[in-house]
Amino acid sequence: MASKQQSREKLDERAKQGETVVQGGTGGKSLEAQEHLAEGRSKGGQTRKEQLGTEGYKEMGREGGLSTMDKSGAERAEEEGIKIDQSKFTNK
Repeated sequence: MASKQQSREKLDERAKQGETVVQGGTGGKSLEAQEHLAEGRSKGGQTRKEQLGTEGYKEMGREGGLSTMDKSGAERAEEEGIKIDQSKFTNK
């Protein structure tokens, strides 16, 4: 059975080949870099949620989920008649 050190070395090698081995670590060139990126992204999202409040964060996610390569979420929401309350996007 591989030790924890050997397992980390294998993951690091895969990361150096360009594979994402840590969820949220996209773009990291090593296992450690991917771990740091994932942690920062998680903290950033949590901070944003605290700033907007749960309702605002959910509303922003609804709009973002509608976006496509050629249209913003706001444009699609308007086209499809989906109500997005942007007043909830303001910081608390």
